Parts: sequence; C-alpha cells; structure tokens
Amino acid sequence: MPKQKLLNVLSGVAALIVALAVVTLLPFSSSNIRSDLGYSSLCPFAPWSTLTLLAGAGLVWLVRSYVKTQ
Repeated sequence: MPKQKLLNVLSGVAALIVALAVVTLLPFSSSNIRSDLGYSSLCPFAPWSTLTLLAGAGLVWLVRSYVKTQ
C-alpha cells in the first residue's frame, strides 16, 4: 500500500473513532439505564467507553505519525 494512502486510511479511522466517541455521549430517552454521568445516554458505559475510544483514536494517530516519519 502506498504511504500516502495508508496515511489517509489511518486519518479516516481516527476520525471515525472520534465520531463514535461523541456518539456514546448523546442522550437517549428510551433507555432506563443511567450512565455514570447521571443521564440516559446512548451508551450506558459512558464516559468510560468515550475515554476508551479516544485513547484508541490517539493510538491510531500515533501509528500514523510513526508511518509519516518513515
């Protein structure tokens, strides 16, 4: 795979993971389970799932940075 294409794919994956992290915090009224934030969110594991996804996006970004320097 060409280097530029790999960088674009890694950027897209990181952006997708960040978008999913934001989605986990969205309110969701039909759920009776409250998250640790005190409201019914789309993901009952928020904010821990959000932090995990953001850490994963950071890891992908570090891999992208490493590939870019090679």
